[in-house]
Amino acid sequence: MRVVWQRVSEAWVEVNDEVVGHIGRGALVLLGVESEDNDVDAAFIAEKCVNLRVFDDQDGRLNLSFADIGGELLLVSQFTLCADCRKGRRPSFVKAADPDKAIRLYKLVADMIRAKGVKVKTGRFQTHMKVHLVNDGPVTLLLDSRKRA
Repeated sequence: MRVVWQRVSEAWVEVNDEVVGHIGRGALVLLGVESEDNDVDAAFIAEKCVNLRVFDDQDGRLNLSFADIGGELLLVSQFTLCADCRKGRRPSFVKAADPDKAIRLYKLVADMIRAKGVKVKTGRFQTHMKVHLVNDGPVTLLLDSRKRA
């Protein structure tokens, strides 16, 4: 799984001019599910998304997590994160999971994050979405479940 994790003061997603998910302070997480991903990858990503210490403490240092701040998380499926752009000019999406597998793992990540006590909102799977965010910091991180030690 590939993730773009962004600390936000606010974020929301629209589908056909309807807001389907809106959060205040927390994180916008764009999630790409690859064909070889499984439940172990989902658990790794959920744990990282919740427990990363990337919120400012009283001294302005990145020391606090969701548990410390009571933040919210907006999870948006984004298969284009699975693109391979090394050859040519057109991205290849052969590594992206098929829709049935991707939605199952996307929902599993959301459920695992909720189980950790974080309020989760989502976009709509397989739809054209407009994602809005107020990036706070900015703090933007890249996570890849295949690059865990």
